Amino acid sequence: MIRVALVDDQALMRAGFRALLDAEDGIEVVGEASDGRAGLDLVRAEVPDVALIDVQMPVMTGIEATRRIAADPELAGVRVVILTNYGLDEYVFDALRAGASGFLLKDTEPADLLQAIEVVARGEALLSPSVTRTLIGEFVSRPPDRADAPGLECLTRREREVTALAARGLTNEEIAAHMVISPLTAKTHISRAMTKLGARDRAQLVVFAYESGLVTARGRAGTRDPAGPRGPGSLTGDRSGRRTTTAR
Repeated sequence: MIRVALVDDQALMRAGFRALLDAEDGIEVVGEASDGRAGLDLVRAEVPDVALIDVQMPVMTGIEATRRIAADPELAGVRVVILTNYGLDEYVFDALRAGASGFLLKDTEPADLLQAIEVVARGEALLSPSVTRTLIGEFVSRPPDRADAPGLECLTRREREVTALAARGLTNEEIAAHMVISPLTAKTHISRAMTKLGARDRAQLVVFAYESGLVTARGRAGTRDPAGPRGPGSLTGDRSGRRTTTAR
């Protein structure tokens, strides 16, 4: 059973999400909150698997609530999905840094919302394709913030390579094919890199890759762009952009 908390200041939006989720086998809504502070209290009390949190709310923003959830060791198993009306903006960019595992536009199709909850509950990263494409462009258009980023020296050469590949949107299976290793080995390298960098999930690993300068728009960082001609795209393996997908 996936336990979900709903945090949104719009009562109609919460009612719509609850109706959809209550009708789904395997998902339980553990509570609702109408502002960020109440949402944080709800998450602390219920420790859900997934918290759907609006990015802009009274009392405390969704970004601040996400930051506090991510910083609390007792909530390490909680995954936050940020809900937004606006696609990508500074709020969403900051929320990734704060520890969000994914983003969805509020006009996401019901089936994609359900898939999103399942994906994030498994500990995977998720972004709406439209948000992801803009997000990558936003990251690569900014100068690397190396002062705030962990050092690359903590990663092995292999770990740097898989991190760069993950940041360019390759799945574990695609990384394995590129590096001529097994998918399990690729997953192990990813997991070790996340542990060393203190990344909660794959989305945070992507933040590191761009902010450290490991990956740039055309691969002009300290290493050749490992994704080759594929170019910047999604965190996911879905190249069609037709639906919400995962980074496995």
